[in-house]
Amino acid sequence: MLRLLACLLLALFGPVQAAERVVSLAPSLTEIVLELGAADRLVGVLDAGERPPALNGVPSVGQYGQLDMERLLSLKPDLLLLWPGSVGPAQREQLGRFGIPTYVAEPRSLEQLIVQIEAIADRLGHPQRGRKLAAHLRQQLDNLRQRYRRDEPVPVFYQVWDKPLFTVGGGQIISDALAVCGARNVFADLTLPAPQVNVESVLQRNPQAILASSQAQLDAWKAWPQVAAVARGRLLLVTDKGLERPSGQMIAAIAKLCELIAPER
Repeated sequence: MLRLLACLLLALFGPVQAAERVVSLAPSLTEIVLELGAADRLVGVLDAGERPPALNGVPSVGQYGQLDMERLLSLKPDLLLLWPGSVGPAQREQLGRFGIPTYVAEPRSLEQLIVQIEAIADRLGHPQRGRKLAAHLRQQLDNLRQRYRRDEPVPVFYQVWDKPLFTVGGGQIISDALAVCGARNVFADLTLPAPQVNVESVLQRNPQAILASSQAQLDAWKAWPQVAAVARGRLLLVTDKGLERPSGQMIAAIAKLCELIAPER
């Protein structure tokens, strides 16, 4: 549906004028620009962690959640790439008043991510690169789905944090990544992207595997041997942070996730 809408808009209004001065307000969106070979269009980025070498010399417009508005405006961008969670509501509203063309990306599924990659490529004046990358990513996903498909998906608990206990909801893109691997998020019925849950609810849903990014978080579950994941020794350490950044590289991170969940395949 999103691709059809994009085609209709292109037919009605013609191609979007290519942006020359882009400010990216999320690391994942910055990665997409780099994956499209358009690093030269970036005149500013929001910093969050270590920068890739390709961004050396690109001005900073602040840290995650702390946008330097004056610095951003001084760069005179003709396109902002925005993930809503990277900028507070008040500053998002302020940005809207400046009238700077803005592309908002918050993919809830892998297909939405790929469509957004194509859309960003169009905004950068590289539609062919976008279509080529999108086709490659879709093929990789199709291969993973065929390899890891199960008639009965494995119920898993994906732990984001422990104190308090957070997971991912059904509308979060990581839930879609789990499905690619033949797994099912036991909290997929929750609508919040990162809902807070409690130990009792996890015990009740009895996942066959628990995934977390910290060994200490996994070891803590050994206190509940009645959970199927603990009884089966399926406490799985997720070391690739790429799952947390919706860009093209996320597909490679999903391949590692699938190997972790189903090494026999």
